[in-house]
Amino acid sequence: MKLYYSPGACSLAPHIVACEAGIDLDLCRVDLRKKKTEDGDDFYDINPKGYVPALRIDDGEVLTEVPAVVQYLADQAPDTGLAPPAGSRERYHMQEWLNFISTEVHKCFVPLFWNGTDAEKETAREKIQQRFDYIEEKLRQDYLMGDRFTAADAYLFTIANWLDRQDMDTSAWPRLQAFQERVRNRPGARKALRQEGLLGD
Repeated sequence: MKLYYSPGACSLAPHIVACEAGIDLDLCRVDLRKKKTEDGDDFYDINPKGYVPALRIDDGEVLTEVPAVVQYLADQAPDTGLAPPAGSRERYHMQEWLNFISTEVHKCFVPLFWNGTDAEKETAREKIQQRFDYIEEKLRQDYLMGDRFTAADAYLFTIANWLDRQDMDTSAWPRLQAFQERVRNRPGARKALRQEGLLGD
């Protein structure tokens, strides 16, 4: 399988899931501004939406959108527990988290990264603050789903990393800070971060 990614972008979440699952991916870096892959291909030919992640499955089909891609990868290694079994109540709770992170947290960052107006950026920061206040309240165990790391945690970790990139103070969220450190020290996360050039050691 081949993952089209941009370092530190939301594509880091499926990259972490793959590493945690022991899946070796072919990695292809994408210049999101030029919409070109490192191979020189037009990224729109791979994903007409123009953004990462895109996962080319071995039969040639391309899968997009973080919640779909991380669940697909997790399901390739069911014994890892990266996703609860299909049809279980826990699976729906993980999907609940994936959708919340996607629609209510991830998208709030768009004006901050892609030239929003000052008013749009201020509104985005207020919403981000509210969403992470909620997450802080819910992070009462090691991970979103309790004591087991899941694909939803990989997504939250990836998006929460953007707080530092936007110079947003995280001191009001000590549980989140501990969560970030906990995930960052997982072997799978460290491998993905290192492969994307985001880990110095």
